[in-house]
Amino acid sequence: MGNARTILRFSLAAVVMAASSLLVAAPAASQSAGSSGVLAPGARFEQWCTPTDPALRELSGLAVIDGTMYGVGDSGTDDTVAVLGGDCSVTSTLSVPVDPYDIEDMGVGPDGRLWLADIGDNNRVRSTVALTSLDPTSGEGNLHRLTYPDDAHDAETLLVQRDGVPLIVTKEILVANGIYRPVGGSALDDLESPGPTPLERVGEVRLGPTPTPGGPVPVGGSTLVTGGAVSADGTVAALRTYTDVYLYSAPDGDLVRAITATTPVRVELPNEPQGEAIAFTPDGDLISGSETAGGPPPPLRILRGANELARSGGQSVNLPSGDPVAVSAEITGSDERPAEQGTDEHRSAGGPTSVLIGGAVVAGLASYALVHRRSRAARRRRAADSGAD
Repeated sequence: MGNARTILRFSLAAVVMAASSLLVAAPAASQSAGSSGVLAPGARFEQWCTPTDPALRELSGLAVIDGTMYGVGDSGTDDTVAVLGGDCSVTSTLSVPVDPYDIEDMGVGPDGRLWLADIGDNNRVRSTVALTSLDPTSGEGNLHRLTYPDDAHDAETLLVQRDGVPLIVTKEILVANGIYRPVGGSALDDLESPGPTPLERVGEVRLGPTPTPGGPVPVGGSTLVTGGAVSADGTVAALRTYTDVYLYSAPDGDLVRAITATTPVRVELPNEPQGEAIAFTPDGDLISGSETAGGPPPPLRILRGANELARSGGQSVNLPSGDPVAVSAEITGSDERPAEQGTDEHRSAGGPTSVLIGGAVVAGLASYALVHRRSRAARRRRAADSGAD
């Protein structure tokens, strides 16, 4: 425990020193163009319903298959996948086929199976990460280990292209978030079990910083990639941070090209406490969810017409806010008041470089706090399990 704390403290010090040197050396216009996307005017997430089951207090991944929504928590609550009803209640659960390390996201394969992204690594010590398949009908599945070509990475985002190729987007501080896929572009069905299958880095992405409020800390959380989703037809990808959602149009299904070579549409999220989950509905709406972060359960929220918003380049899409959502026959729209969104009042008065560096330092502090909190929570859970035995 002491060694882990020492490593974390040294890592935090390195972040602060690197940020300080960047502040001295970086010119005022050093922020890369398009990193904050095109803000969509008038696009708003509406409150929908609130999941209150304790198993979802650390909600980290969402997915929708044939109108049914699935949710999973991260480390310590990720041994089951919850099946959600139209009112966000848990109607049943599916056991994860293998004992996970830290599931952080979910995707849907071309064959309709769930794919659980066991890719969390707060301390960056794992020699392998994994994707685990799960048939929602039979409950059967398999483990597929993966290895990075460089160093260990923490990641919370899985994107599955329509050709079945999985993409992992890492969660980085100060440096660009890496995009990785199986070597040669192997599809999910071609992954060895248990593996490992080597990964290759095929691109990178930087998001933010933005002044949108939300997440564990201000500004810094707007640069960390915490989740992703792909539309049912595979032509729109969404990446999210703690504060914003970025929508990428990919008419040819090439998500790597869309993420690395096009400017996304950005939609502000309504001040979620620690948002990491996101999923498309069959009709192209986008659902967002958050961990409780020690507070009351936050509601799931919905962005209607997300697909069309991405394809239109950020132009407003006129959809009645009360239209039914194609997730479950029980769903008829929000029964709660619309959430307050970020506005120009939240804009920082500083230049882009000062915002970026300030965000980097705060992100480092937040990462230390989150790792420490999660490690302590995991120890408590292990102690409880040991006592029960």
